[in-house]
Amino acid sequence: MPGSGKSTIGRQLARRLGVRFVDSDQMIEQQIGCPIRDFFEREGEAAFRDREESSIDELTLRDDIVLATGGGAVLREKNRLNLRDRTTVVYLRATPEALFRRLRHDTSRPLLQVADPLARLRDLYSQRDPLYRQTAHFTLETGRPSVATLVNMVEMQLDLAGTRTKA
Repeated sequence: MPGSGKSTIGRQLARRLGVRFVDSDQMIEQQIGCPIRDFFEREGEAAFRDREESSIDELTLRDDIVLATGGGAVLREKNRLNLRDRTTVVYLRATPEALFRRLRHDTSRPLLQVADPLARLRDLYSQRDPLYRQTAHFTLETGRPSVATLVNMVEMQLDLAGTRTKA
C-alpha cells in the first residue's frame, strides 16, 4: 500500500545486504520524464500500468537488487506471478488508518487526491490486501516497530527462508 514503508525499509535493507535499491515508480518516472501523477492525468492509469508491467518484468529477472514496487503493481496478474515466482516478496502490511496518518499531507500520490483519502485508502486496502497476501512469501505488520526493527525482521525472514544472497 502507499505509505507502508517500502522505499524506506527497502533502502536500508539494500544497504545492509550490499545491493542496489530500486524503486519501480522512480525508474518509470525517469523513463517517462515526468512525475507519475502528471503521466496519470495525461495518459491514464491503464497506460501507466502497462509501463509498470514492463518494468517489473525486467526488474524481477535481477537478483542483485532490493525492489520496491508501486502499491498497485499487484493489480495485474502477470506482475503478481513474476514477483512471486522470481523474487522473495515481503508484504509490509499497515491498516488504512495508519497509512492515512502517514500520508495525509502527501500530494504526490495520484490515487489519494480525492475528497476523502481515508475512504480511498480503505477501498484500496480491501481490493489489494488479498492480492498482496497471494503474492507475498512473508507478511510483516508495520504498525509499531521502528524502521530498524522492520529491516531486522525482513533480514531474519530471508535468512530463515535461505533466500538471502548477500552479506
